[in-house]
Amino acid sequence: MLLPCLKRGALLSALFSLSAHAVTPTTFGTVIGSALLCNDQTSNQPFYDYMVRFFGPPYKRDGGAWWFRTPDARLWDTEISEVMVSDDTWPLVFVGAVAETTPDKLEQAVSAQSGVRYAKIDSSSFPVRETKPGSRIVYFDRKSKIYCAKFKPLPSALR
Repeated sequence: MLLPCLKRGALLSALFSLSAHAVTPTTFGTVIGSALLCNDQTSNQPFYDYMVRFFGPPYKRDGGAWWFRTPDARLWDTEISEVMVSDDTWPLVFVGAVAETTPDKLEQAVSAQSGVRYAKIDSSSFPVRETKPGSRIVYFDRKSKIYCAKFKPLPSALR
């Protein structure tokens, strides 16, 4: 009698641990990767909904963005630890990600897999890299941030 209860308890425990740890969807590269490269129209609501659906609620709101943890997520063979989606408090709409590598290595990985080329747009010790569509890679401590930011469109009444 005790053994079936233990088995059920172990099964329930395993199920809860799986649900607490999001599995990266197969669409992550298509949806988030494309957005980060500015290959998609940037509108924060669909990206926010996507992140909540697959990764759960954001763990913080900071710097004009909702921040989501993305365990086991990878783009361009690089670990992506967090994704940020703008929260409408800034004049820009953006999607960004924290990559667990340096900007040099991230730039090489993105270019190797997607063919996208970045240009250094300043001559500082920590140069910003940018593509023609507007994707940027910047330093974030010892990591990188990659993002696409665009101005919000005018309301239809003002067009």
